[in-house]
Amino acid sequence: MARRQLLGVIEFGGYPNFTPLYERLGYQVTLVNSVRKALSQMKKLTPDVVVAEFNFQSDFRDRSSSLETLMAPLGRLPDTKLIVFYEKDNEEKFEQRFRSLFDVHAALPYPIDEAALETALSSILD
Repeated sequence: MARRQLLGVIEFGGYPNFTPLYERLGYQVTLVNSVRKALSQMKKLTPDVVVAEFNFQSDFRDRSSSLETLMAPLGRLPDTKLIVFYEKDNEEKFEQRFRSLFDVHAALPYPIDEAALETALSSILD
């Protein structure tokens, strides 16, 4: 059986490298540092999981975060699960402007609780 694919989109970071956790759970990990690079990777692989950051950007006229750009291709992959990291200060914006519109498997506020992330990832494996 092929290893499950995890695509991590780390635009700003500021949290631990969770690659060892991802690999321990059996994921083959691809990390990129922008949504643009994630879009390129999604042409080459079909991730089982995408882990990405919601970074609210008030200067966007038509969206609240660059993460929204990733949602069209993800919409064509109904079996791909999305886990989102977000700032607690932006929780209301995340809930109203993103989560209410898109299917989010799990949303974790900073600082990221590794046990909660492991639970979210493990539930995908079941």
